[in-house]
Amino acid sequence: MKYEKLFSPFKIGALELKNRVVMEPMLMGFGQIDGKATPQMAAYYEERAKGGTGLIVTEITRVNDVTGASSFGQLAVSHDYHIAPLAEMAKRIHKHGAKLMVELHHPGRQNLGLMIGTVPLSVACEKFVPKYRDLLFGIVPAGRKLMEKNIVPPVVSPSECEISKFSGCKNRALSLKEIKQLIGQFIDGAERVKKAGCDGVYLHAAHGYLIQQFLSPHTNHRTDAYGGSLENRMRFLLEILTGIKKRCGADFPVVVRLSADEMYASSGRPGVGYTLEEGVQIARRLEENGVDAIDVSCGAYDTFNSWLEPVSYASGWRTPMIQAVKQAVSVPVIAVNLTRTPEQAEALLESGVQDMIGLGRPLIADPYWCQKAQNAQEKLIKHCICCLYCFESMEDGAFRGTCGHCSVNPFVGREPASLQKDGSGRKVAVVGAGVAGLTAAELLARRGFAVTVYEKNDHIGGQVYLASRPPQKERTYWCAQDIYENALALGVHFEFPCSVSADMLVNAGYAAVIVATGADAVFPQAMQQEHVYTSSDVLDGCVSLNGKKVIVVGSGLTGLETAEMLCAGGNQVTVVEMADSVAPGAWFQQTDDLLPKLKKQGTVFYTSSKFAGLQNGAAVLQNAKTKQELKLPCDAVVLALGARPQHALYDALQGKVPALYRIGDAVQVGRIADAVRSAFETVQSIQ
Repeated sequence: MKYEKLFSPFKIGALELKNRVVMEPMLMGFGQIDGKATPQMAAYYEERAKGGTGLIVTEITRVNDVTGASSFGQLAVSHDYHIAPLAEMAKRIHKHGAKLMVELHHPGRQNLGLMIGTVPLSVACEKFVPKYRDLLFGIVPAGRKLMEKNIVPPVVSPSECEISKFSGCKNRALSLKEIKQLIGQFIDGAERVKKAGCDGVYLHAAHGYLIQQFLSPHTNHRTDAYGGSLENRMRFLLEILTGIKKRCGADFPVVVRLSADEMYASSGRPGVGYTLEEGVQIARRLEENGVDAIDVSCGAYDTFNSWLEPVSYASGWRTPMIQAVKQAVSVPVIAVNLTRTPEQAEALLESGVQDMIGLGRPLIADPYWCQKAQNAQEKLIKHCICCLYCFESMEDGAFRGTCGHCSVNPFVGREPASLQKDGSGRKVAVVGAGVAGLTAAELLARRGFAVTVYEKNDHIGGQVYLASRPPQKERTYWCAQDIYENALALGVHFEFPCSVSADMLVNAGYAAVIVATGADAVFPQAMQQEHVYTSSDVLDGCVSLNGKKVIVVGSGLTGLETAEMLCAGGNQVTVVEMADSVAPGAWFQQTDDLLPKLKKQGTVFYTSSKFAGLQNGAAVLQNAKTKQELKLPCDAVVLALGARPQHALYDALQGKVPALYRIGDAVQVGRIADAVRSAFETVQSIQ
């Protein structure tokens, strides 16, 4: 076997696992309001078990409904009525040879004040109010405004402390009585997990949640037995651990997911929180108190990108902190080390960095990651590209009653993944090999159609190709490459570079034509002059700028990434934005990643400013509020003003082919997820 270490049996305590792959927890929102596991949740996890994963760990699972519910679709073990549906889910996972652990969790100060007490109220109302869910999710988005004004109950924390920038909610200190109750609820939750036939529990002591809040001097300012010294700050966690061992037995595995370093120092706040030195001490004390394994992570919500990384982070970057913990303990060490490929996983195991490989987002992107690796089908793995859409969609869906999604896997939430195989060899043409066109081609082939893809460029990927060009964004291109490889394996025929006409497609006798011609960069005619280019010109390599003074107009993600690429070329970059802030509407993780890099490279930002043209080697900016003008010397201007759908071919084919469809950016410019979903829904609709 190529990956002998990765797929060798392993043990956590008395629990025997068929391989060393762990599906790490990540909330997707498939549960009921009352916390019961649903058939949809069971199918989601079962698909990963079917795909060869050795150990599956559930998403964050609450033990307290009043202060500890962080999502309306969250799993819970706070009541005995949670046992039966959890047991059913465990059976479904076990029949594929996988094991199931449940991650016990309380958000503490990372909760939203809006949630405090809402879940118990909702559970009660559901029994008496018809269509209560519709009412709830109609009200909740508006409730976010109340939260912003702090017209909600405060969230709980070990002590009153700095307000989390994520929740933005005031917090209050837990009373000693509440602490004892919570310890008991964690233990009761573990007992319910055992009664459900699951194989162990995870304790979530990472990512800034309640247990970590007790560990950290940043959030724990108590002066009683649960605060002050490290020994006292560990007491909450250790009492939960020893209590579970006493209640559930020494042979019932308990794993602690531990932030070994809160990462404040590396994010510009030295002296805040605890560092790796104390993280190692915590790991040692956990072993002394009977923990069966430690899952090493890092960060808090205030250092978000250190544990839910954007695409720019390198695989294996956590290795030093993982090694530090492994050298300090003898129990197994599990870790998410931003491992993207089986080769990387095997190398980490062979070198002794860690004992098991944690995969979170990669198993959302491809439930059959393990099976493909074992069967020497690595080329067919659909890799996670760290676009962060899973988390963004989950958070947004929590207020709408919908689940999280994946950019590259349209089957998430629709498991088991299947399509009707009714194409019967009918010929279909797809015009455009961007992500939408590639997805359509693959899915059509899975349905049994004979597919030909036409692409005008000498490469696939469309807008994704451009998005992968800035520094450290190369892995974005994986999503196009992965779909392409899967399509090839299914017999899809590709023609590129190749220009097509409406007449050619009409005469070819296709049963259906799918137009995925993408979008063109917006380039207003009034701005079309010498030394003015589009972001596409720069990203595609049509224009090369080095050592110049460059104005980038537009601070959306495309504009910022273009600026990053220009900085790498030694250019002096200024970004101009009409809105009052940089990157309006962009997901905070992306800006948290990009903006510090750009500022470090000397990028200057002008907001509330309009680019009015070039005059005598200077860009003319007009303040959007005062109308005052400012002239900035520059050598070139790069416009990042978005893109417009390209649908000329679609218009020319209207009424001339048996079935005609338009997908992706050719309909509406959007993200990778939008393109994939558009293709998926269209392919499903073809008769």
